[in-house]
Amino acid sequence: MTKPVYNILFLCTGNSARSILAEAILGRQGMGRFRAFSAGSFPKGAVHPAALALLKELDYDTGGFRSKSWDEFAKPGAPELDFVFTVCDNAAGEVCPAWPGQPMTAHWGIEDPAAVEGDRQPQAFWNAYNQLQRRIQLFLALPIEDIDELSLQNIGKTADQGSPVA
Repeated sequence: MTKPVYNILFLCTGNSARSILAEAILGRQGMGRFRAFSAGSFPKGAVHPAALALLKELDYDTGGFRSKSWDEFAKPGAPELDFVFTVCDNAAGEVCPAWPGQPMTAHWGIEDPAAVEGDRQPQAFWNAYNQLQRRIQLFLALPIEDIDELSLQNIGKTADQGSPVA
């Protein structure tokens, strides 16, 4: 029996950093079982240069990444989504479009590395990348057919603090 390919959309407000990093990570680690997408409620129109630099440093092909609106995924003919993850607090609080496929949703709040300026910015991008990678690894380890929304919300968090596990 062939396993299905699951479509996952990562959302952020600007779709220039965190959601792009998550799309890249899942695209690489999903082993053909997942198709990763990213979008924003108010896309910046360009991927943040530091996000692209980090992905290039890690040997990702960055040619296909672009900042785009979440409206692309609510139109007729858009991929039917299985999961939608918000990775920033602003996008989590916004009213989302109706997604084709009635996907399971969860919020994984990751600090915005693009909000950090100066010499600390490269480390902020590494921190965001590492937090996303850890959560995605935990997500990939779950038996997908048994996942529930509570599991999705708590991936990568400690039970006592609610903060990401490094």
